[in-house]
Amino acid sequence: MVLFFYNLALIMALVASAPWWLWKTATTEKYRDGLRQRLGHVPPWLRSLCVRKPVIWLHAVSVGEVVAVSRLVTELDKQLPDFQVLVSTTTRTGQKLAQERFGSGRVFYCPLDLPWAVRAYLEAVNPRMLILAETEFWPNLLSGCFKRRIPVAVVNARISGRSWPRYRMLRRQWKPILSRLSSVLAQSEVDAQRLKAIGCLPERVFVSGNLKFDVRETREAEAARLLKTLGTGLRFVVGGSTLEGEESALLEAWPEMLRAEPELVMILAPRHPERFAAVAALLDRSEFRWSRRSDWKGRSDSELERLAPGQIVLLDTIGELASIYSLAAVAFVGGSIVTWGGHNPLEPAQLGIPIVMGPHYANFRAITDDLREHDAVRIVDGEQLAQTIVQLLTNDAEAKALGDNARRVFDQQAGATERTIRALEAILAREAQSA
Repeated sequence: MVLFFYNLALIMALVASAPWWLWKTATTEKYRDGLRQRLGHVPPWLRSLCVRKPVIWLHAVSVGEVVAVSRLVTELDKQLPDFQVLVSTTTRTGQKLAQERFGSGRVFYCPLDLPWAVRAYLEAVNPRMLILAETEFWPNLLSGCFKRRIPVAVVNARISGRSWPRYRMLRRQWKPILSRLSSVLAQSEVDAQRLKAIGCLPERVFVSGNLKFDVRETREAEAARLLKTLGTGLRFVVGGSTLEGEESALLEAWPEMLRAEPELVMILAPRHPERFAAVAALLDRSEFRWSRRSDWKGRSDSELERLAPGQIVLLDTIGELASIYSLAAVAFVGGSIVTWGGHNPLEPAQLGIPIVMGPHYANFRAITDDLREHDAVRIVDGEQLAQTIVQLLTNDAEAKALGDNARRVFDQQAGATERTIRALEAILAREAQSA
C-alpha cells in the first residue's frame, strides 16, 4: 500500500514538473547526460557484461560516495574474484569520477526510481547482491530486489543531522521497507541508533566504521603536480568544497593572510561544478590576480606562467582536490561557515594537514567531534577565519601538532573496509546455502 501511494505521488509529481524537466533537458547538458539510462534503457554493453559472471551491483550517488567506496571496490575485486562488481551513480560528476577510478566499462547511471526503469535494470543485471552506499533508499529499487530475493546491504550507512528529522517523521512509512534489508553497516553508534529507530532490524545493524578512513589518496593529480611546478617556493592555502558565501569570506580574509605570509597562493575548490562560473565572476570582481585550473589543460609546463605570490587558482575540475590538499599549509573545509552541515575533513586529515572548519558540521559530526577531542581541527566562525588561518601559517609548531593529531585520528579509525567485506561475504554465503 505504501508503495502504491509512493508511485502515485511520484507520477503526479513527474507530470506536474514535466515542463520544467523538459526545459532543463533542452538547455542543460548535465540533465541530458545518461538520460536514456536513467529512464530504463539498459545499454547493450551492460547486458553483455552481465552474462559473464554473477554481478554485485554497488550504487554510489555522487562524488563523496564514490570516494568512500573506492577502497571497498578494489578489495571486492581482489577477495571475490568469482563476481564482477558493477558501479552505478546518480550524478554526472559521480559518473565521471567513478569511470576514472573503476574504469568506464563497468560504470553506469542508476535508473530513476520508476517501476519500469528499475524493472529493466534488475532483469538485465540480475545482481546476486545490491550494495547501497550511505542512505540511498529508493522504494521501487528496494521493493524490486526484495521480490526477486536479491539481498540488499547498506554500507557506510549514516543519517545526517539535517536529514534525521525527516526520516524520523516518516519512520512508519520506512519501516516495512527498511526491515527487509539484509545488513546495515553504520558509520557510528549514533547512525546505528537512528537507523534502528526508523525501521532497520536491530539484529541486522552493525557499526563498521567509516569507509573513508581507509581511502588513502596515493595518486598525484595533474593539478597538484602543476601547482608544485608553477608555485615553487610558495605556500598554499586550500579552500575545499566551498559553498556560496564561503568563497567571499575567504577573499575577504585574503589580504590579512597575505600581510602575514606574502609568499602565499590560495586554491578555491567549489563543491558544485555548476557554481564554477559564479565563483569565476566573483574573482573577476575582486582586485586579485587569479587563474583557472581548466586553462592549463592541453598545455605543456613551459607554456604556463609561474604562479605569483598572492594569486588565486580556481580549481574548476573534478577529482583533484584530494591530491591538492597534500600541498596545503592550511586547509579550510567548506560547507561549514554557511548553514549547510559541513563536508568531510578526512581528506586533509589523512595527509596531516592542519584543518580549519566553520561551526556548521552536523553532516560529519562524529568525525569532526573526534578531531576536536584530539585537538586536530580548529572550529571558527566567519569573523575568526582570517585570524585562525594566519595563526597556523605563522606558528609552525602549532600547525604541525594540529596536522599530526589529525593524521593520528585518521589512522586509528582504519579497518572499516575489512569489516564491511566480511559482512558482505556472510550475506553471499547465506544466500548460497539457501539457494
